[in-house]
Amino acid sequence: MKKTTYPALVALLMLLQFVDTPSFAQPQKHSGTLVDGVAAVVGKNIVKYSDVERSFAQMRLRSGLDDAQNNRCAILENLILTQLLVHKGELDSVEVNEEEVKQYLESFLQSDLERYGSKEALREATGFAYDELKEQYDRMIRTNLLSRSVEYSITENVKVTPAEVTEFFNTLPADSLPMMPERYEISEIVIQPTIPETERDRVRAELAELRERVIKGESFSMLAALYSQDPGSARKGGELGFFPRGRMVAEFESAAFALKPGEVSPIIETQFGFHIIQLIERRGNTINARHILIIPKVSPEDLLRTRMQLDSIATEIRAGHISFEDAAKQYSTANSAKQGGTVTNASDGSNRFDAEALKQSYFAVGIPGMDVGDVSNATAFKTEDNQDAYRIVRLNHKYPSHKANLVDDYDNIYNAALANAKQKRMLDWARKQAKKTYIRLADEFKGCTFHNLGL
Repeated sequence: MKKTTYPALVALLMLLQFVDTPSFAQPQKHSGTLVDGVAAVVGKNIVKYSDVERSFAQMRLRSGLDDAQNNRCAILENLILTQLLVHKGELDSVEVNEEEVKQYLESFLQSDLERYGSKEALREATGFAYDELKEQYDRMIRTNLLSRSVEYSITENVKVTPAEVTEFFNTLPADSLPMMPERYEISEIVIQPTIPETERDRVRAELAELRERVIKGESFSMLAALYSQDPGSARKGGELGFFPRGRMVAEFESAAFALKPGEVSPIIETQFGFHIIQLIERRGNTINARHILIIPKVSPEDLLRTRMQLDSIATEIRAGHISFEDAAKQYSTANSAKQGGTVTNASDGSNRFDAEALKQSYFAVGIPGMDVGDVSNATAFKTEDNQDAYRIVRLNHKYPSHKANLVDDYDNIYNAALANAKQKRMLDWARKQAKKTYIRLADEFKGCTFHNLGL
């Protein structure tokens, strides 16, 4: 029932688990336990040895590089840059959004609990009690959000002109230009059969009966495990875990937050189907609830009629009796109908997909094997709302694999040039900020050369 997911800071958070000690000294091992030390002081903030060591361990795991001291110096430089941003944010009284902190915090803790199964198992795996981990996550989330906010304020007005994009591209060594994978531009016509009112009534009646059984004393959890069609929560007795406002779709959220602990909602309809909800617990601005979801089904006869209709449309398009664009606008139930069926790549906003991206949603169509202009037969798929539908697809263009160039890959090169310009702005700011900020290094790092910070 989730409406959104939150940006993934998990890797960073797992990387930077803090262990509080005040000593400014190299880490020591006593009876197998690491006693942390301070690697650097930036303003009134610190970077700990544990930050550097965990980041180094992750780098070595990913890349196999083992240039220990130089890599540790590079890691420390990046951590100092983060603390420079935090220091600036604190001086300027930049505030983080408390609701956003809570959303991240609940998301990470819930993910940990789902992964390990219990607070006891979580402590066994991480070495931290639940409340200790919560405190660490809270501190790291605030650091990340604050530094990200300051960085955005520094780089938000950076722009690049077409001439600057060309200049950036021309500075790239020819032998370093990447090979771009074969990419495809496609259009689709989607028809999602209408669910008959009789089926909707059947689902409402089924949920009404389940609701009545709960009110008469049966276990909501047991009924959810038996009857709910939400596989993610059904195996946990319908429990969703704690979530704040803004996480779920509006109808579900409105009903859930209106409940008292133990109370069961009326039947609620969302884009996912029909639900009943029971509130388990309210904690601050978050709640924990369980639900039973029943999804109305399209009849096999309606699905067959939809498939035959789309195959007929495909035949008309191939015969030239109607253009694909006009057919999409006339028949398609997808958002792409507005642009004549052309599908947008959500990851970059372009109309191009590589084969790997197409596998996610269009694997059954076999697009890489089609010729330009080919129109597929109707294929079945599940919509984002987990509803049955059919679609036909046309391959509009096929862009062969090639070395990156300004004509075919301008959008990619523009994004790289913009990122490069923002990085330059960021580093210029960092060098100036470093000169007027108190920075002290532990002895082990005094031999480091911090090129980006000019230290």
